[in-house]
Amino acid sequence: MTATTKISRPNDLSAFWMPFTANRQFKQTPRMLVSADGMYYKTDDNREILDGTAGLWCCNAGHKRPKIVEAVKAQMDELDYAPAFQMGHPKAFELASRLAQLMPGNLNHVFYTNSGSESVETALKIALAYHRARGDGQRTRLIGRERGYHGVNFGGISVGGISGNRKTFGQMLGGVDHMRHTYLPEENGVTRGMPEHGAFLADDLERICALHDPSTIAAVIVEPVAGSTGVLIPPKGYLERLREICTKHGILLIFDEVITGFGRLGAPFAVDYFGVQPDLVTTAKGLTNGTIPMGAVFATDEIHDAFMTGPENMIELFHGYTYSGNPVACAAGLATLETYEEEGLYEKGKELGQYWEDAVHSLIDLPRVKDIRNLGLIGAIELEGIEGFPTKRAFSAFLKAFEKGILIRTTGDIIALSPPLIIEKSHIDQLFGTLRDVLKEID
Repeated sequence: MTATTKISRPNDLSAFWMPFTANRQFKQTPRMLVSADGMYYKTDDNREILDGTAGLWCCNAGHKRPKIVEAVKAQMDELDYAPAFQMGHPKAFELASRLAQLMPGNLNHVFYTNSGSESVETALKIALAYHRARGDGQRTRLIGRERGYHGVNFGGISVGGISGNRKTFGQMLGGVDHMRHTYLPEENGVTRGMPEHGAFLADDLERICALHDPSTIAAVIVEPVAGSTGVLIPPKGYLERLREICTKHGILLIFDEVITGFGRLGAPFAVDYFGVQPDLVTTAKGLTNGTIPMGAVFATDEIHDAFMTGPENMIELFHGYTYSGNPVACAAGLATLETYEEEGLYEKGKELGQYWEDAVHSLIDLPRVKDIRNLGLIGAIELEGIEGFPTKRAFSAFLKAFEKGILIRTTGDIIALSPPLIIEKSHIDQLFGTLRDVLKEID
C-alpha cells in the first residue's frame, strides 16, 4: 500500500478500540466518513452529511479550508519537527503572540499542549506551582463543578463532575471538591440565551471555602458554558460573582474554553462575551480548526512572572510535552487564525444568533422534547428519557439523523449542536428541518 492509497472500506474493524464509542454496535453497522468539504462530510457510500457539530466542537471554520491546507503542506516541506525543550522555531513564537493579542487584559502568555485534556492538566499544575512559587504552598485544593467536563486525564476527571467519566477509574486526585452545577430546570426551563435566575449558585464556592479554609484552595475551574454535559448556560451574574469570590480569597479562576474558544459564542472567547477575566484559560479544538492536535493555556502576567525568578539558566516550570508547539500545528494555527479573521467568523455567532435561536426553539412543540437551551451558535435539545434505558432515545435520534444526512452529537438524552461557523441560513433550515423529521419518527 502506497502513501497515497485511499481507504474507504477497511477490511478489519477489530484492531481499533474506539474512544467514547459503543464499539460492538458500531462495528456491526459502521458509519464511515471518507472526505469533507465546507459544511459537509461524505460517507463511504457517497452520501453527503451536514456537519451539525463542527466535528467534535473543533472544525469552527468548516472543512478543507484552503489556507489551512496549504499552510500544513508548506510546513511539512520546510520543518516537520523541532524540539520544544531548550530549542524553538519562529512559528511557535509568532502564533503565541497572535493568540495573546486576541485575549483581553493581561492574559499575555501561552503554554502549548496537544489537546484540551492536556491544557486542563497544564493549567491545574501551573496553578499549584504558582502558589508554591509565591510561598503559599499550602494552597493545594482544586475546586470543580458538578456536571463539569475537563477532559479525560486524571486531573480533568477529578475536577470534572460527570459520573460516567469517573466511576471506573478509582480514587481520583485528593483534595478536590465540587460546586453545584448551574441547571435549574424549574426556574430556567426552555430559556433563550442566559437564564435570569441562578447567580446565587456561585455562592456555593463560599460554602466550600468555609468548609476547607480558603487559604488551602489553589484554583477553581469551570466551563463558562458547560458543553459536553449537555449545554448548560450560566445564569446572568453567575460568572461575575464567581470572579468576585475568587479574588476575595486569593483563589485562581480558570476558564475551560476548549469548546467556547475561537468564535463559538459570537466573540473570540467567552472571556470577551461575558466580560469576566479569569487568571488562566484553557483552549484546544478550534485552535487549529481540528486539523492537527494542539492546545494552549493562557496565563496572566502575574502568574507567568512569578516563575521568572532565580538563576536564569534554571528551568522555571518542570512541565511540557514532546509536541508542545509542533511546527506543523503552529502553521495550522496561524492559518486558522487568519481564516477566522479574514472571514469574520468570530462575529458569525452574533450575526446568526437570533436565526439559530429561533430554529433551535422551533422544536419545542415536538413530543418527548423536555427542554431547549442555546447561546451563540450552540444549542441543546433535551429529550425525555426511556425508563430503564438511559441515553437510548437520543442515540436512536443520532442514528436516524445520520441516516437522513445530518451529524448531531448526543450526551445522555440530550442532543447537542455546534455547527461550523461558516454555516448559512440555508444550512440551519436543513439541519433543523431534518432534525424535526427525526424526532417525529423515533420512539
